[in-house]
Amino acid sequence: MELGFPPAAVDSSMRRTEPDPQSGPSQRAELDEAARPGEEVLQLRDIAFADAHALLARYDLQLERVADGDAIPGSYWGDSEAGVIASVVHARGDTPVHSLLHEACHLIVLPPERRAAVHTDATDSVQEEDAVCLLQALLGDALPGVGRARVLADMDAWGYTFRLGSAAAYFEHDAEAAWAWLIARGLVDADRQLRIPARTGRNHQGDAGQGASTPPSRE
Repeated sequence: MELGFPPAAVDSSMRRTEPDPQSGPSQRAELDEAARPGEEVLQLRDIAFADAHALLARYDLQLERVADGDAIPGSYWGDSEAGVIASVVHARGDTPVHSLLHEACHLIVLPPERRAAVHTDATDSVQEEDAVCLLQALLGDALPGVGRARVLADMDAWGYTFRLGSAAAYFEHDAEAAWAWLIARGLVDADRQLRIPARTGRNHQGDAGQGASTPPSRE
């Protein structure tokens, strides 16, 4: 899931692999444990689980809550980061909301027939990763108590790096190719507004099945 980026643009506190020669404007890097911001970023426990579950269900995805202290299945980055297996996003109460949205977006951009093969690493290309960084911020606007500004700020705090220095600058000024990528796939409209799928019998049933108003049991 890590993308190439000039080494000078990456903070020295991050662990990373060698840069990919096909660099994009965004990059995800893993922070050393001591550098992680912890409580400074919005976590799943800080918002209504039902809201996140219902939003993902609109895209025919399931949000599975992992018990505190348990390892998160399908987590590429480990620790509290969200995981993906097929059409299921796994997250704990301490999972950052931006991480949950990022991994969900990797599934959202895939056609349903390709989701079934996903386990842990869902990314397909540099272009997809760049587009997902936009899409996760847009999904933040669809979650009560979150919003794109918080998602973008938490991305910076967690270790995403961008050519222009911040996630917000990338979103506003350096993402033309990513916007075009999302528009071409019908995920946003020509005005760069998020296109959330209408409720269907399938995704509406998903909301009800795991509790659109209350989170599932964690026993």
